[in-house]
Amino acid sequence: MGYMTVESHSHTHVHLKRLPGLRSWALLVDSWMWKLFYVSGCCFVAIQNLEEWEEAIFDKCKGQVILKSFNLYTKILTMWRKGHEQVVAELNHLRDVSVVEERVHYLGKGYLVVLRFATGFSHPLTQSATLGGRSDADAIAELLKRFLGLDKVEQWKNVSDSDSSDSDQIKLDEN
Repeated sequence: MGYMTVESHSHTHVHLKRLPGLRSWALLVDSWMWKLFYVSGCCFVAIQNLEEWEEAIFDKCKGQVILKSFNLYTKILTMWRKGHEQVVAELNHLRDVSVVEERVHYLGKGYLVVLRFATGFSHPLTQSATLGGRSDADAIAELLKRFLGLDKVEQWKNVSDSDSSDSDQIKLDEN
């Protein structure tokens, strides 16, 4: 292909035309492919670092706590066959709900609500710590303690501990 093609030519009119060449089309396709590759890579990294969808169900009728999580990255990699995880535990084995501070790399402190069972097993309510203030995690922990009646157990423990220390003091004073 030359510099320009003569479309029409007369003594009063000249019409010249030039179309994009093969090199231009190759650059267009090549740049779009690189952009598509770049955007796909960014989406892949974003999906990989996306937090899980998580759900916690405390059912007194069934006597169970069910912790569910859903990971989009695992779903995509396994062609939608996997990606859901579920933990089921008995509510009557649950002994404490507490907030634990966790150091989050480069971001500071995060907080997790942890369920502690009579078997010695502990499980976080969520897989990742919540950044920022502790108040949200404390509010959820207190809500669960009230719902499960664990706050009454703590009050009873504190009362019985203070009674035993008073009686110990009295016994020591008598000697």
